[in-house]
Amino acid sequence: MEPVIIVDQGPGTDGKAGLTEAAHRRPAKPGHPAKPGHPAKPGHPAKPGRPRSEQAEQAIIEATLDLFAEQGFEGACVEAIAARAGVGKATIYRRWPNKEELLLAAFSSLKSPYPEPGGVSVREDLVGMLTVMCVDKADPRKARRYALLLGEGEKYPRLMARYKETVVEPRRDVMRAVIRRGIETGELRPDTDVEVALLALTGAVLAREKSADSTLDGDFAARVVDGVLLGLAAR
Repeated sequence: MEPVIIVDQGPGTDGKAGLTEAAHRRPAKPGHPAKPGHPAKPGHPAKPGRPRSEQAEQAIIEATLDLFAEQGFEGACVEAIAARAGVGKATIYRRWPNKEELLLAAFSSLKSPYPEPGGVSVREDLVGMLTVMCVDKADPRKARRYALLLGEGEKYPRLMARYKETVVEPRRDVMRAVIRRGIETGELRPDTDVEVALLALTGAVLAREKSADSTLDGDFAARVVDGVLLGLAAR
């Protein structure tokens, strides 16, 4: 049997993991090309699923949000997050350089990405964006976590300033760009106030939960957009 070579994987790497990986990297026999990982048995194709790195990242994000909700900013330390997620600290630091960046990534996961604007109709693009906002606000788990973020965030103004800069403003910029495009194409009046239009659209969704009928869905998103565009449409 040929000797197993253990490769140095750098600081912070678990020794046992290195042994296991090295054992799977034994040279293949002549005529039998090596396959990465654990090859599936003949007649048993490998089952599709998430890559391990994606599963680990999702576990880290969930652990971060859970610990932040339970213990606040101070309790959401990297050691506790790694233990809750079932990963090593090195796995976390390979993705995020520090705790602040990890928290920002976790907070950004509370907002689903907007659909790519089609560029054909301002109304359709705005309805698509507001529908995403409605779905997120209607998700009770996301809503609870977001409320905790806003409450706890008051104690950490620097973190909240970075959250607004890296998460909130880029999303607003996407909506601003759609409104400006509508002005350029003549769909909206040339004197449209972009900031007022933005606040009217997003504010309606944020205030909906305080109304008697708090239903948040695509129909409500379309009603908001149609109502706002009624006053902004070019005449």
